[in-house]
Order: sequence, then structure tokens, then C-alpha cells
Amino acid sequence: MQSFRTEIENPIVEKDILELDRKIQLFKEGKIDEERFRSLRLARGVYGQRQFGVQMIRIKLPYGKVSSEQLHRIAAVSDEYSRGRLHITTRQDIQIHHVSLDRTPELWAQLEKDDITLREACGNAVRNITASETAGIDINEPFDVSPYADATFKFFLRNPICQEMGRKFKMSFSGTDDDTAISFIHDLGFIAKVKIENGITKKGFKVLLGGGLGSQPRHADVIYDFLEEDVLIPTIEGVLRIFDRFGERAKRAKARLKFLVKDIGVNDFLQLVADEVDALENKTFRIDTTVFEQPIFFQEVAIPLVKIENEKAFQKWKETNVITQKQEGLFAIGIKVHLGDFYTPKARLLADLVKKYAANEIRLTLRQNILIRHIREELLPFFYVELEKLGFAKIGYNSTADITACPGTDTCNLGISSSTGIAVALEKVLEEEYPKYLNNKEIAIKISGCMNACGQHNMAHIGFQGMSIKVGNLQAPALQVLIGGGILGDGKGRFSDKLVKIPSKRGPEALRMLLNDLDENQHKEETFLEYYDRQGKTYFYDLLKGLSDTTNLKPSDFIDWGHNEAYVKAIGLGECAGVVIDLIATLLFESEEKIINAEEALKENQFSDSIYHAYTSLVNTAKALLIAENIKTNTQTVIISDFQKHFVETNKIDLEISFEDLVYQIKKEQPTKAFAESYLNDAQSFYKKVDAFRLAETTA
Repeated sequence: MQSFRTEIENPIVEKDILELDRKIQLFKEGKIDEERFRSLRLARGVYGQRQFGVQMIRIKLPYGKVSSEQLHRIAAVSDEYSRGRLHITTRQDIQIHHVSLDRTPELWAQLEKDDITLREACGNAVRNITASETAGIDINEPFDVSPYADATFKFFLRNPICQEMGRKFKMSFSGTDDDTAISFIHDLGFIAKVKIENGITKKGFKVLLGGGLGSQPRHADVIYDFLEEDVLIPTIEGVLRIFDRFGERAKRAKARLKFLVKDIGVNDFLQLVADEVDALENKTFRIDTTVFEQPIFFQEVAIPLVKIENEKAFQKWKETNVITQKQEGLFAIGIKVHLGDFYTPKARLLADLVKKYAANEIRLTLRQNILIRHIREELLPFFYVELEKLGFAKIGYNSTADITACPGTDTCNLGISSSTGIAVALEKVLEEEYPKYLNNKEIAIKISGCMNACGQHNMAHIGFQGMSIKVGNLQAPALQVLIGGGILGDGKGRFSDKLVKIPSKRGPEALRMLLNDLDENQHKEETFLEYYDRQGKTYFYDLLKGLSDTTNLKPSDFIDWGHNEAYVKAIGLGECAGVVIDLIATLLFESEEKIINAEEALKENQFSDSIYHAYTSLVNTAKALLIAENIKTNTQTVIISDFQKHFVETNKIDLEISFEDLVYQIKKEQPTKAFAESYLNDAQSFYKKVDAFRLAETTA
């Protein structure tokens, strides 16, 4: 029996939420394996927290766009189900923490009232689609990438081809060659481009494939210098199909797309994608941009009169936090959100301001900040005064002092040392001792609590990674210091060099030494990266190596930032889309569900979806028997070939054609109604044969 009643008008969304509620009940009753249940809830944005018995909820906000109504809804949900804190991530999501698992379906239903989803915010699926926060207002952009990010999000949400991949999949859209959405670290990255042919301006994208951070960062490969807009969605679909079929599924550390591309090569990968063309329902896909091209609407309100108490501070704020839009007379205001954390009372006041005096839209940024768009020039003084009241007028938006940091050991299972604590200490150093860096937009400092790089530390100019060091029988929190990464533009970037590992409490001194050396030795007109390259990695290692000495540690060095007890290294089970352990019964149960999904899609004339559900059922069913025989199932291609070898060629399962030929019809046939019906029948027949075989085996 369901534990709550939804009021969702969209039947697809309602079914999804009720399904989560049903699976929670089955899990509590012991009818679903814990590992499979983890996979299911992750794909619904429900993530296990470091603290026992509570969940982190990740709210998926495509390209960071949020309306006043949505921000009010998120604030209400946070107050009702959490603790009133909202955390902006480096993927333009919002996370809330300390939520009871039982209440997650109800929480989701509340969010959907304002068209906010949790679906695929975590798990082995297409994660949030990110984009330049200035998309649509950037003076230098060839066109607004927002509608393309929006269309990509909508097309692949709940799409059967990307629900149970071996690992997560990340995409970004950059509006200009500045590449502010960091295309080179993504599975697929897109940079807006235009070209003129026969006097006609065409829109398209530079496309990068196979990038990523983590313990083994990889720079994405350029696969197209110009991909026309109408083949954007089909190209993404082809890439996802190949990743789903050929991607590693057993070895989590090798399961990202970057490893597959590296192993088989870019050209061979693209050939596999090209071979998928016949299977695509959409050979081209026209994206409607008209919704994003409507005139900007403002409420008719009088401009409030305000008095600026400190004109100098106001002017400084305009220099560091205000951006001139391409729309004449309009400006955007950047809000520096400390560590990405803000609270519901201020969120509501901000939402009211944006609706009444702007154009009812903010964008969350990749650096964990907020950008208010479409502010009329005459309202800038008013906004400054109002934002100052909220503590949102702090200078230094997107500056060196605007440090990016993941939650680390605050809530994450994988955190090794405190990233938020050291971030607070470093920001204090910058504000009190190096004020000139409050308006330095060149040098970025980023911090992660572990090697997984959620804080993007290994592509920062100056990065810190949480670690631990052993001193005798004791453990102390530590930091790996990295230097020399950054965005170069137009799809080019560089990763940071690892220098030294130092006790965490020496992080502020490391920053002082680096900045002092920069002030003394940087040449005029020399960028930070040019300065780093001129001096060389060894120079900086020698500069900092004294901080790595652990023979003279003090008692305080064994206590992490923000704590008052001795440090204990405690790493839990990571849930960042980890590969799960599949039980045979669960796999067969899910194969039945896929067949039901295929039947439902066929009734709705969604032939491509029906075909892919049937394909997944075929693979899952074969996988169940292989696991029963202790045969490895690392990829779908291995499953298909090994099932043929171990079950069909040995006559254990009788098929009229080979299992490869049966399954691979999906890439040879057009997605027509006739093929969808035929393929569904094949999946149903195959499942019945396997189920009968399994029953005979287990009752013999």
C-alpha cells in the first residue's frame, strides 16, 4: 500500500514517484536486494549520506535555470523535509541533506508541482546538463545555447537508452570560446559556433568527447569542429548507445566513457556511432528555440528610491559583481555564495526580489554561485541595497577569493578530509591579507575532499585534494597541493601538476607562499600559467617541500578544520553511480519489467523506446544465466557473445538464430512499428525459455 497520495497531473511523473515509493516498501520488506535498490534510488536523486539513516537529495536543475516559484518550492521542501540549508553544486544542482528515505517520494511529489525533478540527478544515467550561466545574455556569444541544453535534458530524461549504463554521463554547453562550461572535462562537451555558407548563417557546435576528472583526468578529444544543430540530438543518442553497449560494468574504476574511448580509439568509436544511424528514430532533430527568444517581461513597478551609504563600496561591487548584458540597458548581478550554501529565509526574499524587480530568473553557476539576470540599470542601486541586507553583496564574484569546494567530510561518504573547512581558512587569508585578489578573475582555487574531484581541484590554477598522512601510529588530515591547471578556451584546457602532500593545517601557509612568490617574481603582462611554466614544477616543489615535513607536527595538526576532536580517516561506500552487484532473481524480475515497459511504449506508438526496452530485457535475461554460471559480465557485448558460446552453442537454450543475430537486430532495423512488435515478441519468447531453463535447474 502506498504511503502517500500524489496530486501530480503528469501520469508519467506520478508513476515514477509511486514506483519509488513501492520499491522502498519492497526493500524494507527484504524483497529487493540492497545493492539493486541503491541503483534505483540513485537514479531518483536519493543519495546515501555519511551520517547513518539519512539521505542527500539532489535536485536536478538543467543548466542552472530557476524561477522565483521554483526557488520558493525548493525552500519549502527543504524546511519541511530537511534543515533549511540549500547547497549549490558544481553541476548547477541544489542538494538538501538529512532527509528520511521514507519521505523521499512525498518530497519529490512536492517539487514536481513546480516542474522540478529528481530523476537521474544521481546514478548511472545522464546527469544534469550544465551550461554557461551567461548563456543568452553574453555579449560575445554567437547564439544562446540554453534551448539546446534544455532540449537535450528533455530528450534524454527517462529515455530507455541511458537508464542503466555502466557509469554516469556528463554533458555541458559553452556559449562562447571562453568555454566557461569546461567542455574538455566532459563525456560530451559542446561549444557554440556559427559558419556562413552561401550567405546563410548556420548554427552548430564544436564537439568534444571522452573527457573527465577523477584520479585519472583525461582531456576530451575534438570529434567535430562544426556539428550542425539539427544532428546534435542524434549524435548524442548514438554516443550513449555505444557507451551503454560497450562500456565497462564490473570494474567501477574503468567504467567511465573516457576509458572506453582511450581503449578503442576515437575513430573506431565514431565508426560504431555511425553504424547506429539505422536504429535511430530521429536522423535529424530540429530544436525549437522560439520560447527562449521571447521579449523579456518585467512587472510594472515603481523604481524604489534608495540611499547608498558607501558609494565607494557600491562602485567596487559594480566592478566585481555586475555584468553588462548583450540586451541594451540590462545587467546581470553575480552573488558570491560562500561554499555554495545559503538558507531558506534568504532564498525566499531573493525569489521575491527577482520576480518583482527583474525577469523572474536566476541561474546557478558552475562555481556554486547565483547569477540574477535582466536587471535594468536604474535598479542597480536598489538591488545593491537589498542584496546587502541579505549578505549577498559581498564583492569578489568569480574571483580568486571565490573558492570552489565540495562538501567533503561534512556529508559525503568518500570524503577523506574537510574541504569546506580549509576553504573557509583560505578565503579568510585572501580577504584579510591579499585583498587585491578579490577582483582577480584569472586565478581559480578549487578544493575536493578526495580524488574524485567533485570540487574540480585537478583542473584549477591552484588546487587542493583531501588526503591523510600517517605519523607513527596516528593519522593526520592532509592536502595534496596542485598547480598549473586551467581553461585555455575553445575546448582546450590543462590539468594541474601534483606537487607535495602537506598537513591540512598548513594549507593557508602554502597559499601565502605561492602568492608571495607570485607577487615577487611574476613578470609584467605574464599570466599565472605563463609564470608557472617559466618557473617549472620543480621550482614550486622546492618552494613548498618544507611544509611536507611531519617530524614537527603539533597536536592541532591532528585535528581537521572545523572539528575539535582528533582526526579519524573514515571512508564509506561511494555512491557516485557505483556499479552494483546484480542478483539473478532481481535481474530476471527487472527483465519482466522491461518487457512491460516495452509493451506500454508500443501502445503509445513510441517505437524506438519500446525497442530499447526489449533490448535491455534480452541483455538482462542473458546476464542472469551467465552470473549463475559465474561467468564475467563486464560489458553488454561480452554478455551477448558469451551467452551464445555458453548457452546457445551448447544447446542449453534453443534459438532459431544465433543470440548475436537476435539481439543485434536493434542496430540493423529501422525503428518501425513492425520491428518493435517483432522484437518485443523475441524478448518475450527468450525470457520464457530462460525462465523455464532456470526453473528446471533450480528444482532438479
